[in-house]
Amino acid sequence: MAAKFTSVEEYVAALPEEARAAMEGIRRSIHAVVPGVGEQISYAMPTFTLDGRPLVHVAAWQKHIGLYPLPSLDGPLADEVAPYRSETDTMRLPLDGEIPYGLVGRVVAVLVDRRAASDSAGPQAE
Repeated sequence: MAAKFTSVEEYVAALPEEARAAMEGIRRSIHAVVPGVGEQISYAMPTFTLDGRPLVHVAAWQKHIGLYPLPSLDGPLADEVAPYRSETDTMRLPLDGEIPYGLVGRVVAVLVDRRAASDSAGPQAE
């Protein structure tokens, strides 16, 4: 996408129908996990914020939706995410298949939990 957008709504409205529907589903999944999550455009893509700081970025590409960053995961969740993980810690959700919205929500929940753990740890003593 080469256009400059000032809001997530503008970004989503400019997408082709298939990508727009997927992006709206992803937005709903994120909002379900993080009620009150903020939305803004950052790095030319929709960015969801928690406490004013970026939590996750989502971008539409020609053949997939990318979710960034994809954290390291363990156990069954790691196995479920593996087919969507790219080498750049991105979750690639192909537009020609079923978008796993529940899985997106679980990944975002991990990001929220890790943010909370990091925030509660506070600054590290030297």
